[in-house]
Amino acid sequence: MTAEYKVLGEVAVITLANPPVNGLGFATRVGITDGLAKALADDAVKSVVITGAGKAFSGGADIKEFGTAKALQDPNLLSVILALEASTKPIVAAIHSVCMGGGLELALGCHYRVAAPGTSVALPEVKLGLLPGAGGTQRLPRVLGVETALNMIVSGEAVKSEVLASLPGQKLFDALSASAESLFDEAVAFAKSVAGKTGDALPLVRNLPCKHPQGDAYFQFARNMVGGMSKNYPAPLKCVDAVEAAAKMKFDDGLAEERRLFTALMFTPESLALRHLFMAERAASKIPDVADDTPKREIKSVAVIGAGTMGGGISMNFLNAGVPVKILEMKQEALDRGVATIKKSYEAQVKKGKLKQDKYEQRMALLSTTLSYDDLKDADLIIEAVFEELGVKEKVFGELDRVAKPGAILASNTSTLDVDKIAAFTQRPRDVVGMHFFSPANVMKLLEVVRGAKTGKDVLATVMGVAKKIKKTAVVSGVCDGFIGNRMIEQYSRQAGFLLDEGATPQQVDRAVEKFGFAMGPFRMGDLAGNDIGWAIRKRRATERADMKYSKTADKLCELGRFGQKTGAGWYDYQAGKRDAIPSQVVLDLIAQHRKDEGITPRKISDEEIVQRLVYALVNEGAHILEDGIASKAGDIDMVYLTGYGFPIWRGGPMHYAGQVGLYNVAEAMKRFARNPHDDAAFWEPAPLIRKLVAEGKSFA
Repeated sequence: MTAEYKVLGEVAVITLANPPVNGLGFATRVGITDGLAKALADDAVKSVVITGAGKAFSGGADIKEFGTAKALQDPNLLSVILALEASTKPIVAAIHSVCMGGGLELALGCHYRVAAPGTSVALPEVKLGLLPGAGGTQRLPRVLGVETALNMIVSGEAVKSEVLASLPGQKLFDALSASAESLFDEAVAFAKSVAGKTGDALPLVRNLPCKHPQGDAYFQFARNMVGGMSKNYPAPLKCVDAVEAAAKMKFDDGLAEERRLFTALMFTPESLALRHLFMAERAASKIPDVADDTPKREIKSVAVIGAGTMGGGISMNFLNAGVPVKILEMKQEALDRGVATIKKSYEAQVKKGKLKQDKYEQRMALLSTTLSYDDLKDADLIIEAVFEELGVKEKVFGELDRVAKPGAILASNTSTLDVDKIAAFTQRPRDVVGMHFFSPANVMKLLEVVRGAKTGKDVLATVMGVAKKIKKTAVVSGVCDGFIGNRMIEQYSRQAGFLLDEGATPQQVDRAVEKFGFAMGPFRMGDLAGNDIGWAIRKRRATERADMKYSKTADKLCELGRFGQKTGAGWYDYQAGKRDAIPSQVVLDLIAQHRKDEGITPRKISDEEIVQRLVYALVNEGAHILEDGIASKAGDIDMVYLTGYGFPIWRGGPMHYAGQVGLYNVAEAMKRFARNPHDDAAFWEPAPLIRKLVAEGKSFA
């Protein structure tokens, strides 16, 4: 049982006890109804208090039961709430810390609610592509008014209890306790004060009126506003429909309409994708052979080598989290330039009101600089962010091996290089790990944690904890060229090049994948990152893997010095001070001449083919990555692409999307692409894992 029952004099207390957030799983629901039955059967009990143990009243549904039969097994949450409403003895919800989703719906089914100040209150179901399904859209408008409730339901954002308690006419809270510590005693006292009330004297939220003075006009306005902000997501507009039902229908009819809308949303691709993201993000922190209780090293100070764009961005992550940072550079001018860039970034946030002046000053006070490796001797974590060349890394790690204290973690921000080779430059390979930040490092959520062959389990556990502290989504990758993200993006980029050879233009390719939902197409992405980066990789490939086929258009572009936005010209032209991508006649002529030189007759290419070739290239390489053990699960690959490469969130990542399309259909498309004489037939052989899953009728999930 994950709900506890006890009696204090005339008051029965039901305490939700399902850590960490008292999720309303099956056992907890049974505990509530069993406790209520005991209270109703005991003549000595005059009233009931429901509260939550630990650091939450209730965070809502139990995520461990998502997608299982237990999630809907009776008593389901609707049944529990009906039982509360039917109680002949007063029920008081003592709300504290976190009251969200089903937890708030549960509280709304009680007769009274007493809340602690500082409680986060929300109906966040919209973030999973759903709407509240246990009366939240019907009851919240009755206690807060239509507009406030609709704003909360559509945004899914939390509001503090004291803010809600201060709203004129609100009926959500009957009282706000003096403090979180006094909540329980005050709730029990409140329960005693209403003891003896019964029947019609017990207030039910369902009996409160729900109207908006402007009626249809308001809901049309709400639809216009919500529709404009919720492109690609059906749930927000359905939330409007559900709240409108609360305002126009009898309560039970509105409840039935809410359930109909909820059930329909459950099976939308968008909700399936968002729920997959929710679970995958939590699963990413779990490393199969590293136990949750693995001891972690203490990280009190961080050193960063390199004050350039990456080094500065990495440093800001730690400064933002209150961790002292020391930046090392070889020249004072480089240090001064790097610190000035950090200051400028913070000052811009202060100017926009996003950062308070005192916080800015606190962060800058945590920053120090040095020109000597010897000054890094006390750092607990040292991250290098120097030039992406193995010889340069060797010199850096040789120095770190000399000066770093025993137990210090030595991390490389490499995006493609062999972490095992880097670790071998030291006498302490178990302390070496990859921490691949994505640019801009102080903004992008993704952190690829690269596990070397000898990386210690405690090092991995520590770095995953550090990632959480600096608010990054960390995904563990094994060692290979490009790790997870860049290994896959290389195949994506190769396909983009082949499409140019065959008849597409850069703007058509970019437009097609951006319409699919990518934040940026491959050619705009190349211009932003710098086309010279890919050029360097292809030069390396020419000696390491001479058999790998590429379109020559990108090399020809770089030979003209068109490296992208930083040179004012790449796949597109750019005007000084602007980032607008302007189609370039020079590039179109270059592509046309290349086709002529190769004897390729251009053909018309559909947007559908463009999207399939680019996305399925990610999928096939992702399957190879799973086979090679570079990623431990498909969800990790999806997290990399959702948080680091602009894959559309509502599609759930490349591996999830392939499952939605159907792996059989994906494999058949790959076989079709293999017959294209201008493509790479060998690459389009479906990965053995894909063939296996197709044969078994399964997907990556």
